[in-house]
Parts: sequence; structure tokens; C-alpha cells
Amino acid sequence: MSPGPDRYAVLGHPIAHSLSPEIHHAFARATGESISYQAIDVSPERFDDFWRHGEGRELRGANITLPLKVLARDLADRLSPAARETGSVNTLIPIRNGWYGDTTDGIGLIRDLDRLGWSLAARRILIIGAGGAGRGIAFPVARSGPRELVIANRTADRAQQLADDLGRTGLTARGCGLDELQNLEPVDGLLHASAAGHGGQLQLPVSLLQVRTWCYDLSYGEAAQPFMRWAREAGATRVSDGLGMLVEQAAESFFLWRGVRPETAPVLAMLLAMLRDRSG
Repeated sequence: MSPGPDRYAVLGHPIAHSLSPEIHHAFARATGESISYQAIDVSPERFDDFWRHGEGRELRGANITLPLKVLARDLADRLSPAARETGSVNTLIPIRNGWYGDTTDGIGLIRDLDRLGWSLAARRILIIGAGGAGRGIAFPVARSGPRELVIANRTADRAQQLADDLGRTGLTARGCGLDELQNLEPVDGLLHASAAGHGGQLQLPVSLLQVRTWCYDLSYGEAAQPFMRWAREAGATRVSDGLGMLVEQAAESFFLWRGVRPETAPVLAMLLAMLRDRSG
């Protein structure tokens, strides 16, 4: 009797909305890899027991999403440089006698911006949000060579702390509160990495935008709509959600697990068609 496919999963709470199973099964079909992949709802209170005594012991790897990324960092026996910098883990990879924790969010964003043709180098870039999502992208964004990087957060101290953390690695950014944005000059690129505005009207000054400004929300689907609606109403013509980032970070996780790098464009096209059908 032949063994079954290697088991993988995405863990979060809630998780029923996740598109990760569709993405990874599409990668597996395209590359000929034998895997199964499922979404498993795991609350923070159950996370440790899940790994040490439950289904976690049967997995060959896992993606981790909110609100478990910091817990996954603490669980990992070794961390990648990116995971140490950001303080979170979205990918767990088995190693001898334990787990290796990495984060693929940053590389996922950079690759999707490249796909869109939206440059970070020598540009004025604003990140809204200094929580887990903001931290996950701030370091690779800063390394991409922006002329100026500003991080804004509802709590200004948290934005400044992230800017200080970047400074300790030789990178440059400045932090501010959301109430200071009205004094900021227009930016070339705006990255929305905050839960603020999800499900409601987002309050950002339209003076942040100029004709060439691109606006990108790290979320996708309904969660991204308030920001994207604000950007379009403010006059932005280059607006995107983070569906492409989701696919790109998943491809990097797949590569870390299987040693095979899948093509992402066909999978993104498949998801866009699927979402159009659902909305129609």
C-alpha cells in the first residue's frame, strides 16, 4: 500500500475564508507534487496543544495566519533572519528535531509590486499600520531603496518603534501618527497594512495622493474594499488589493517545503476568475 500525500495546512482563527487550499492544490497539480492541503481553525489557546499533541505532529509544513504568527515564532526551534526581524512567522518547515520558522510576506509583496510595475526604488513610500502586517513588509520595503519611507500608525509610538527597529539594521524610516498625515507631502506609493477601516469608512487625507500615486492594500476581497474605494474616490488610478501578494507568498512557502518553484500567473488568473464567478 503506497503512503498518502504529504499533509500541509494553513492555521488561523477564523480560517474558513482562506484561499490557500485552492492555491496550493493548484501549485501541486502544476508541478506534479503529491500533497494534501487544508485550512484548520486553531484558536490561540489551542495552538500549543495542536502542535505538541494534535494534528500538528502529522503535518509536513504549515502556513500561519492571524492571530497565530507570533505564537508560531515562539514555537519555532530556529528562525530565518526575516522572521527574527519582523517578530512573526507565516511558514513552518520541518527540520531535524523541530521546526524552522520563516516569513514569506515581504517577498510576496515585492514580487507582486514587480508584477504590477510599481516601483519602490527612489520613491516616497508610506506604510499605514505598524502592527504585524506592517512589520512584515517594512524591512523588505526599506531594502528596496525608497527615497523616503514613512510609517504611520494610530499610535504614533508604535510607528516610531518600528522605524527605530529599522534603524538598528542600518535602514532609514520615520514614524508618525495618523493625525500627522495631513502635514505629509504627497507620496508615490501607499501601502495599507492596517485593520483600521476594514468594514467601515477609512479616514485618510486625500492630500496624500498625486496623479502618479499607486495604492495597495495587503488584504484582499471584502477586507480591502474600504481602502480601495477611498483611493479611487480620491483620484487614484492605480489601485490593487493583495491577492497577488497572497499567491506570491504562497509560492515561496511551496518552494521552501518542496524545493520546486511554481508559476504564479496561472494561479492568480484562476483565483480572479473564481472570485468573479462568486460575486456574479
